[in-house]
Amino acid sequence: MSKATWVIDPTHSNIGFKVKHLMISTVSGEFTKYAGTVTTEGDSFSGASVEFSAEVDSITTQNEQRDGHLKSADFFDAANHPSLTFKSTSFKKEDDDEFEMTGDLTLRGITRSVKLEVEFAGIVQDPYGNTKAGFSLKGKINRKDFGLTWSAVTEAGSIVVSDEIKLAMEVQLVKQA
Repeated sequence: MSKATWVIDPTHSNIGFKVKHLMISTVSGEFTKYAGTVTTEGDSFSGASVEFSAEVDSITTQNEQRDGHLKSADFFDAANHPSLTFKSTSFKKEDDDEFEMTGDLTLRGITRSVKLEVEFAGIVQDPYGNTKAGFSLKGKINRKDFGLTWSAVTEAGSIVVSDEIKLAMEVQLVKQA
């Protein structure tokens, strides 16, 4: 079987995250500039190889002040670490539409292994003849494992930002000719 290359369609994808704020509400954010390539054997994603990167400066939570803080040295340090990367180490089929992907995530120059649950939505032809595949991915990381250690406590003793970050991504891939 021949190898196939797929790339992320950024107009039909979302690379998002959620974090607890004050431990009573959840703030959502996303990266708006990113690229990814998936290499498969034919149209089978079992054993696929995934490479992904996002521009840290493209982070948005719909609040300029908060986004500026996230880009600062307190968090992502975009000036010194302009991108985050992910490279898969395994992509295992769990059942018909479920996979587990493990890979190396690098933030702020620190690399840690991360597991993601992957739901495969299928392969279709779009109206222009392109072959597309859809996926939903989710997982969790501890931000402090990647050097995002800024922390604050309110006068009442509430934690401002949770250590746990939930990852939530909707990805549409386009098969390359």
